[in-house]
Amino acid sequence: MIQIISGEKGKGKTKILLDKVNTSIKEAKGTIVYLDKNTKHMYELNNKVRLINVKDFFVESADEFMGFICGIASQDSDLEKIYLDSFLDIACLKDKDISPVISKLDLISAKFNFDLIISISIPADKLPEIAKDKVIVAL
Repeated sequence: MIQIISGEKGKGKTKILLDKVNTSIKEAKGTIVYLDKNTKHMYELNNKVRLINVKDFFVESADEFMGFICGIASQDSDLEKIYLDSFLDIACLKDKDISPVISKLDLISAKFNFDLIISISIPADKLPEIAKDKVIVAL
């Protein structure tokens, strides 16, 4: 399942995402992963959360990003949730249609039974139709 936190840049999406990940780790039975474009929030995350700086892995396209997600899913059968901050940056989707990636992420998360909580710097009303029903917080 995909959940989206949407809103313009600088509206507080990351704080909400960090609160959600730190709350969910308390009752997690599996692995929680937090993907970001840097390690700036390392000390704000519970130490049981696995922080991955996607930029360290030279992801340079949406296809490579999808491969990266599949790699995480394939190596961890206990994967419960993936939190994605700065989605447009780490998925290489700035100024591009996010629909195909959202669609594929939906399939992957359903097949491998983990949730994706995504922070997207796009107002909820400007998201593509495939993403609008997945918005849990609109800022």
